Amino acid sequence: MKIAVFPVIAFSFFLLSCGNQEGTRPQAKTLSDSLLQDVLHGHDIGMAKMRKLTQLEQQTQRLVDSIGKLPAKARQASAPYLQKLDSLSKELQYAEFAMNKWMEEFKVDSANDDTEKRVKYLGEEKEKVTKVKDAILSVLQKADSLLK
Repeated sequence: MKIAVFPVIAFSFFLLSCGNQEGTRPQAKTLSDSLLQDVLHGHDIGMAKMRKLTQLEQQTQRLVDSIGKLPAKARQASAPYLQKLDSLSKELQYAEFAMNKWMEEFKVDSANDDTEKRVKYLGEEKEKVTKVKDAILSVLQKADSLLK
């Protein structure tokens, strides 16, 4: 299932970039085209941050592991920070999960033959991908402040 989604999204990016002289997306001709561009833009923003998300997950886990190796008194003193790290780790994992789940479920060619259904579907997908993108950006901001 995952394998089929990625080529479709990649192909969509290819199609959107064809004939695009200025490096921007082509102008939308219909509401569904506009919504699709918005959905893909939200996806692009989130995906651009996935590597950073993974790196921060690893960094957070290293810190948790390091705190676990401290003497008992130091571990106890670090308990509030450890709790924040645990919370951050869960949020980082959720943001990654949410993007992967959205990509698996997104059907770029859904309801191509019914404009009304397509507009409705893409509107819903725009909302979903916006929430995913916002979750990613929010947790990255939280991680940057906590891990500095």
